[in-house]
Order: sequence, then C-alpha cells, then structure tokens
Amino acid sequence: MDRTGIFAGDDPFALAQDWLTEAEATESNDPNAMALATVGADGLPNVRMVLLKEIEPAAFVFYTNYDSRKGQELAASGKAAFVLHWKSLRRQIRVRGLVSRAEGPQADEYYVSRSLKSRLGAWASRQSEPLASRATLLAEVAKVTLAQGTNPRRPPFWGGFRIVPLEVEFWADGAFRLHDRFQWSRQSIEDQWKIVRLNP
Repeated sequence: MDRTGIFAGDDPFALAQDWLTEAEATESNDPNAMALATVGADGLPNVRMVLLKEIEPAAFVFYTNYDSRKGQELAASGKAAFVLHWKSLRRQIRVRGLVSRAEGPQADEYYVSRSLKSRLGAWASRQSEPLASRATLLAEVAKVTLAQGTNPRRPPFWGGFRIVPLEVEFWADGAFRLHDRFQWSRQSIEDQWKIVRLNP
C-alpha cells in the first residue's frame, strides 16, 4: 500500500497527533476544534463544535457538562463520531467509536488548568437548558463566585469523555477531487487495525 509522507505509520493516534501538531502552526483559531456527532433518543443526530483536549495512546478526550444534551446522549448510546477539519492544510480526520467518561484526577487536572472565569462558568451554566436572559446567567455567575471563591473544585456534573475509535479515517485534498483517504478499522477495541485505502 502506497502509504507514505503524511500518511506514514501504523499507529492512528500518533498520526493524528502529528497532524494536530502541524495544524497548530497553520490554523489561526482553535486547531483542536472538532464537530462532535451524537444521536438523541428520537433517533435524530446532533452535531456541535467542541475542543479536543488530549490524544491518548488509545483514545481522544474532550470535556463538557455531563448534564448537557450531548452528555446525556453520549451516556445513553455510548457511541459518538467526530471530524477534525483543517482548511489551511486541506486535511481532515474522521472518527467513530465508543464513549466512556474521563473523570477523577485527569479531569481535575484539566479543570484546574482552565481560567478562573471558565471554571466558575462551568458551575453557573445549566448547559442546554432554557435561559431567561443573559442577565440571569451573569447573576448566576456572580452567585457561584461568592459560593465557590477563587479556587473552585470541579463540579460533579462536569468532566471528560473518552472516545475509543473503531474507525479512524485520514483524508487529504487531491487535485481534481482525487483525494487520498486511508481508513483504520476494527470490529472491537481488542482487535488489530485493518488499514485500507478508500476511493475519494
């Protein structure tokens, strides 16, 4: 298989990290932004932008409010998909896989690394629920600031999700729409990866 250059290597997580590192030098805003897809109880898909915060040796991690719509949908299905797209590089990575929570010290460490206002905002926002006005939200932030102080602990309803992929596809733009696509796939997380080139 002619998998050389930007597609070289057998580890999709190392390759994804290489591409993300490259994107950090070329994308002016949020090179780690990914479109996360979930499915609701009604069978309708939902997609929204979130920030990829870590590529582990076997998973992709992001953080959110567990009580949000995406949090509830991820908990119910245990599955998700996402795409990272970098216009400057003309590349994208697509992932489909199984979801579990990333909690404990790992989530605590990331939470502490955020700005104080973001940490307080996580306490104040009842993410995805109806909101009367922005003034209502700001009043809740003020209330939480008084209650939590300048070193708030991580809210019990906020933390990470880990996506362990069953499929990872690397896509690069090609002349005349003859793109390069390579897919890593497996039936279960215990299986070895099967790597194939896909038609554009």
